Amino acid sequence: MKTENQQRIALSTYFFLSGFCFSTWASRIPNIKMAFDLNEAELGNLLMVMPISSLIGLPVSGWLVSRFESRFPLIVSFVLLAASLSIIGIADSLFLLITGIFAFAFSMRIFNIAMNTQSLTLQKNFKRKIIGSFHGLWSTGGLLGVAFSTLLIKFDVPIYQHLPAVAIFTFILALIAFKSLLKKDRSTQGNKLRFGKPDKPTMYLGFIVFLAAITEGGMFDWSGVYFKEVVNEDIFTLGYLIFMVFMALSRFFSDRIVERIGMEKNYIISASLVCFGVLLMVIFPYFWPALIGFCLVGIGVAAVIPMTFLLAGSSEKYSPGMAISIITTYAIVGMLLGPPLVGYLAHLFNLKVSFILFFISALMLIPISQLFFKKQKENAQQ
Repeated sequence: MKTENQQRIALSTYFFLSGFCFSTWASRIPNIKMAFDLNEAELGNLLMVMPISSLIGLPVSGWLVSRFESRFPLIVSFVLLAASLSIIGIADSLFLLITGIFAFAFSMRIFNIAMNTQSLTLQKNFKRKIIGSFHGLWSTGGLLGVAFSTLLIKFDVPIYQHLPAVAIFTFILALIAFKSLLKKDRSTQGNKLRFGKPDKPTMYLGFIVFLAAITEGGMFDWSGVYFKEVVNEDIFTLGYLIFMVFMALSRFFSDRIVERIGMEKNYIISASLVCFGVLLMVIFPYFWPALIGFCLVGIGVAAVIPMTFLLAGSSEKYSPGMAISIITTYAIVGMLLGPPLVGYLAHLFNLKVSFILFFISALMLIPISQLFFKKQKENAQQ
């Protein structure tokens, strides 16, 4: 097997494991809410720990991707990720739970940047786009993670057994795949992070992933609660599961769709699908309309972040690792700020009304993406 194909398989394993671990955590949020007797606002406060931790990890992740080959922060952060997932599972106090969530978000921050940095470098060795397939495997990992969680919940397997078991299993797979990861990918230029207002193209891309991540993060953390409390389904992970299925399927086809219709049109189509899906589940909060709405949101949101990461990797100002670090800052803040915002809105109004946040976020993708492509065309003419 060619070296680049081995590297692609190894990196695909990490994308898969990342999705599996994240969905394992997200699928158990309703159980955590119940175990600690939290209302929506209190759960929102708990979830706010994640964006705070992620922001603290910003200078650390930027320094790591500029100082080392990306595979080293990749494996170190995954060790911390697995350990923190176990802590969340066995937490018997609010302090220990917060500690686990803080470490989980911090390690996920570094892990995702190193992983996406590898993907951009590896993309250069392939003629066809492969970025979407990596994110498709992330969604597939998330899909299998929530499917596995659903099975364990059905058989009343407690969280203190579930999460540590997942941590051990994924850690073993990560160690096996490590030896085949891409080596010597440290960039020698564009590694300096300058605080302040970024250039306009980078800023537009940041806003795009921020808005998309609000929807992704919110759907990850609240879809189970929505299906349980609004749709009144006993198997509350079903909505999350169907969302992940269609997001994963869409991401595997997203590279070909982008090559056929272009990114500019794809942003508009993606945003429109999310808007329609959200309206469907909010206006008709019943089983089948909600299920179809979750499908449409999954299809619509799927390609936005992979497309935006690919555009960021072609930055003239920053190296791929530093560009991903900057853009991921917006993405993770959006993904981790979305859930607490939903919690606060649900506490003020109700959970159904709070999902309008996703509609507004998706709608804003259209003008901001058009501003980016307009600026890109202006720069090309200069």
